[in-house]
Amino acid sequence: MNTTNLTLNEKGATLVKILDKIANVTHFNITYGDFIAKNNNQYSAVYKNKSLTLILEDLGKRAQFDFKVNGDEILIGKIKEAKQPLQKAVITGNIVDEMGEPLPGATILEKGTNNGVTTDFNGLFSLKVSTNNAVIVVSYLGFVTQEVPLNGKKEISVRLIMDSSSLDEVVIVGYGSVKKSDLTGSVSSINSEDLVAFPVMDATQALQGRAAGVTVQSTNGAPGSDYSIQIRGNTSINAGNDPLIVVDGFIGGVMPPAEDIEAMEILKDASSTAIYGARGANGVVIISTRRGAKGKTQFSFSSSYSTHEEINRLDLLNADQFTTFITELDPSFVPEFTGEGVDWQDKIYRTGGVQNYQLSASGGTEKINYYLSGSIFDQKGIVESSDFKRYSITSNLDLKVSESVKIGSSIFARRTNKNGVKSQEGGDAAQTGVISGAYKFSPTQGVTDENGDNSLSVIGYPIDNPYAMSTEYENEAITDLFQGNVYAEVGILKYLKLKSTLGVSINHSRTGAYYPTTLDRGNSVGGEATFSNRKSTSFINENYLTYHKVIGKNHDFSIMAGYSLQKDRSESSNIIASGFISDSFSFWNLGGGTNPSSVDSELSETAFEAFFGRINYTLNDKYLFTFTGRQEGASVFAANNKYGFFPSAAFGWKISDENFLSESNTINLLKLRLSYGQVGNQAISPYQSLASFTDVFSTVQGSTVTAIRPSTISNNDLTWETTTQTNIGVDLQILRNRFGVTLDYYNMRTNDLLFDVPTPNYTGFLTQLQNIGTVENKGFEFAVNATILQGDLKWKTYANISFNKNKIIKLVDNDTDGNDIFYSSSPLSGAGTTQLLREGLSVGQFWGYLYDGVVQTADDVLVGGEEIGGEKFKDLNGDGALTDDDRAVIGDPHPDFSWGWNNDFNYKNFSLNVFVQGSKGGEILNYTLMELGALNGRTNVTTEALNRWSPTNTDTDIPEARVSRSFVTSDRWVDDASYIRVKNISLGYNFSEALLSKINLSSARLYLSGQNLFTITDYKGIDPEVSYSNSSSNIGLDYGSYPSVKSYTLGLNIEF
Repeated sequence: MNTTNLTLNEKGATLVKILDKIANVTHFNITYGDFIAKNNNQYSAVYKNKSLTLILEDLGKRAQFDFKVNGDEILIGKIKEAKQPLQKAVITGNIVDEMGEPLPGATILEKGTNNGVTTDFNGLFSLKVSTNNAVIVVSYLGFVTQEVPLNGKKEISVRLIMDSSSLDEVVIVGYGSVKKSDLTGSVSSINSEDLVAFPVMDATQALQGRAAGVTVQSTNGAPGSDYSIQIRGNTSINAGNDPLIVVDGFIGGVMPPAEDIEAMEILKDASSTAIYGARGANGVVIISTRRGAKGKTQFSFSSSYSTHEEINRLDLLNADQFTTFITELDPSFVPEFTGEGVDWQDKIYRTGGVQNYQLSASGGTEKINYYLSGSIFDQKGIVESSDFKRYSITSNLDLKVSESVKIGSSIFARRTNKNGVKSQEGGDAAQTGVISGAYKFSPTQGVTDENGDNSLSVIGYPIDNPYAMSTEYENEAITDLFQGNVYAEVGILKYLKLKSTLGVSINHSRTGAYYPTTLDRGNSVGGEATFSNRKSTSFINENYLTYHKVIGKNHDFSIMAGYSLQKDRSESSNIIASGFISDSFSFWNLGGGTNPSSVDSELSETAFEAFFGRINYTLNDKYLFTFTGRQEGASVFAANNKYGFFPSAAFGWKISDENFLSESNTINLLKLRLSYGQVGNQAISPYQSLASFTDVFSTVQGSTVTAIRPSTISNNDLTWETTTQTNIGVDLQILRNRFGVTLDYYNMRTNDLLFDVPTPNYTGFLTQLQNIGTVENKGFEFAVNATILQGDLKWKTYANISFNKNKIIKLVDNDTDGNDIFYSSSPLSGAGTTQLLREGLSVGQFWGYLYDGVVQTADDVLVGGEEIGGEKFKDLNGDGALTDDDRAVIGDPHPDFSWGWNNDFNYKNFSLNVFVQGSKGGEILNYTLMELGALNGRTNVTTEALNRWSPTNTDTDIPEARVSRSFVTSDRWVDDASYIRVKNISLGYNFSEALLSKINLSSARLYLSGQNLFTITDYKGIDPEVSYSNSSSNIGLDYGSYPSVKSYTLGLNIEF
């Protein structure tokens, strides 16, 4: 063994990694016990042409092990320590870095205890230890932790080695990985600790405020609701703005629970996303799930229970106030009043909660690694009858067949069961949802009428009372998902490997809904049932070669090339029937309905094919070059444009490695990044380029005649939206990596926007989907991380802020309004045009009248406007009349900037997390307040109405109540959506090793946390994070949404 010489360059590595490295480069098999596998301390193993014997002897002295050689086998064992009488001692010493400079604030800890101190300004310390044979653990941020056996010594001097692992952290990118210090693109990384720092409904929610340039929002707070992710603004108007999700290499995958995720990488610029071609325009989120590692099986169990309550309520009139209001409005009206008022928000809301359990097992051997996890998530909604259950299994397996062949699998299976309440579906009174119904329903009425039937509204439209809607309307959705991916990796040559993956995803959902005859909608038709089935499948096969070689000392080449083929299929059916004899069978007796009013089914298929490649070249470990390209074809586009090529190029310069900075003790990393490239967006429904036909049914002379008619016109030139992006970034790490900054500036321009363009009347069609227009997003992102304190009290902080400016550059010409496109998103009948698209403005600007208070005199009355006491609007064109020409831009839904600030404090066994998030600028058009604020007697109203205009109360901007008033879109209903919200405060306690050893646990943590504890905002609605619609062009809207929740959680995490 003395003749075996090695060169190693391992810094900040575990013993397992170092010993495995030795085994890989020699002919020896190295066997060791659990005491090595459990040793997570980091060691430096830097040797140049040293004998294996010398290396193992040196490691053995530092790690307290001995070794024995038996042929080709090296056996590692514990050093048998001679028993010595315990003797307390006081030790002193100093801690310095590699240059001999003192390290103030370094932690000195007696191993296995909480007994420790920190060094003073000169790096000196004094510590009383329990025995003169104790082992001292010395740690300092940015340096490799060392363990020092005293062996009777009373004075020690320790020289810590810089830990480059933080800079050499591996980041997963498309079809490969790269050292963080070698990144040329803009990538944000979220680790597993951040994802589970506080309880979340799903992993997407955990991204809120965690990464610069990333916005996460939900259309409502109902159990099981999805969260949407937007990266760097709206890049499209009609096509989707959702990023591509890639889970363990599966394109378009579904995120597993946060507890099963090891890391999340968010790819933001073209250099990072161009490898995904036509699906990368909105960014890419890459999920890496947890996998096993060599060692005995480790079990982890987490359990938590949360209580939920609504985050806010509207302040509405009570029964007495409403009686006064309604009789003043219409003296002939006698409200139904039972003598005690009903607060309908009280009736529908309840204390909700979540139970969350997760158990996992992981481990491995020389040949096989495994991870298996199961979780149960059970949520009781804050609105009566709403709940959500999720059951999931995650399984990962990696098998080393030989030195050159590895195979493995990633499997995720999930079942969800969601019981929802009636949501808001538009302006039809019969479609009023539970939440908006609680705002509108008269507080003078009871839950039942004098006959014991569910009460119907006696004001406005005859809607059901919200409590009856929430408890008697049935809406159940069950979804089963299987997502599996297998791979084989073969080392063909020393520098060349092939990886092949085969994935399948099967998603089947079944939804049933029923309006019983006890509700108005069901009563009018004898009960109404809806039943739908949807099944989607996706198959994907990808094969790619990776060549990596270092030529000489200065040239590092990595080349990757591959092929991808994906086929998706979706099939669905839907039946609506009514006229049932009994409500007992709910939606399970469709054949018993006397009126099958609707039966339809649908099938769609899509396919994607791509050739892709990437070249990485590093010169002198300072100059970094990345070239990426993907040739992609998609069946959703026309025959003339099914394929597109999406290239990118990037350059990185490690300025800190230049001679004038390489010796700096202050700057650890300074890197400049530049990138330019193109990506595409194909997020439209299949067959949009083709002419389509619609069934036509008619009765002629008593006979049913069936025919088809054309419904859309074809477009043989329909193609991708293409986003061209430039990114300039700077990465900085200073003060031994205690302080880091990332800066990015980007300019994204999306051309060939997909939009339904009006067609000439002679065509016989209203619109045609065409590629028109351009949208631009410019922005700046800033992120900072720092270790403020270290020692007994530790404080780490991370903050980010993102600025984005969205602007429409070009739209298609039309003959009536120039380039402007007007449209309405209003759920209220008669509200008219509410939004527009205009060159020079951002997408989805609000459009309406400018509110000017109350009409006080006859001179204020406009033709077409209200009389004295009514709403007053500005006459912009000065013609004395209120017309469409008096409308203007009244609000912008896009925020000026958003930010997040996370703080982690640790003191001995206690930990505290404080996470604050906010947004500045941007506005919300509040349809809820528009409906209630009309003061027309059709709904209850907010307490703002107590200050309404009257002949004796003229000093007000609240108009007089009037039965004839319709809904008018104006800036009266547009509010500033800026907010600051405490997203999480968590206090945890880690149980001591002494206690854990007695109960055979590796670790245990108990925590108490609160989410959405309080919010600072001027928004008058329920929640400034609301989104009534997740459409690309309909943002910043509020109407009867299920509110977000404030929660308190008690949890326990254990490992054994």
